[in-house]
Amino acid sequence: MFKKWIGSALLGLALVLAAVPVVQAGALSDYLENKLVDHVFRAQAYTAPTTVYVALFTSACSDSAIGTEVSGGSYARPGLATSLVNWAGTQAAASTTASSGTSGTTSNNAAITFATPSAGWGTVTHIGLMDSVSSGNMLVCTALSIGKTINTGDTVSFPAASLTIQMDN
Repeated sequence: MFKKWIGSALLGLALVLAAVPVVQAGALSDYLENKLVDHVFRAQAYTAPTTVYVALFTSACSDSAIGTEVSGGSYARPGLATSLVNWAGTQAAASTTASSGTSGTTSNNAAITFATPSAGWGTVTHIGLMDSVSSGNMLVCTALSIGKTINTGDTVSFPAASLTIQMDN
């Protein structure tokens, strides 16, 4: 069931809200699937990342491959530390206590904002959640329902509660 995740992300650009992608089955990366299976069912240690970083891609990513990540123009992955305060529990958006709900959903409790582009970043078609500020491992990947061209000076941000991940329960 780990592969059957559903989620959405809202990418706000300047004053325009872009596409709302739906994470399809397979959005959980092979890397994370393997870590979770080994940790939960095979008693293998897994150290969760201390921060989850958001990556933007100009080509498709998948559960087994990282797409072409944006580069240059002041691009850097922003991150949000993993904690009860920064990521909602399953009982409701913005909750800050341990998960006790039935939704199987988490979302960001704080905005995740990229540095202002000093040059165009191209047309972003996919986003990924990563375990490192650079390189590292992809945790989740999804396509935007509509690609968005990022120009010099645009604001690229995920407002609080707009990046949601729901495990099929």
